[in-house]
Amino acid sequence: MNLLDVFFGIISGITASMGLGGGAVLIMYLTAFAGIEQQKSQGINLIFFIPVALVSICFYAYNKLINWKIIAQTAPTGLLGAVFGYFLLKHLNTFILSKIFGSLILVLGIYLVFKKNASKE
Repeated sequence: MNLLDVFFGIISGITASMGLGGGAVLIMYLTAFAGIEQQKSQGINLIFFIPVALVSICFYAYNKLINWKIIAQTAPTGLLGAVFGYFLLKHLNTFILSKIFGSLILVLGIYLVFKKNASKE
């Protein structure tokens, strides 16, 4: 393990706990700098996410920042999407997967840069 691994692990954990796409940060680091192929990076990200999510859930629940009714409504379809995504992943090669991932990150970034804030807190 080197300092870059530690740095990106911390950044990924922070952004993941804030709901800001820590997985995207970790996947980009693993594929671009660590030389790990896209599918393996995504698998590593899922394992990395479990302890980060558990800690974050504890803090968010303690501070009453989780709407459990919305979770109950959206979790079943999220689980179906995860199963579908897994089977889709098995049929995509790394090149196509990396292009899809990069395009989604780019579109999201452009959207966030130009999005108007609905509320000024």
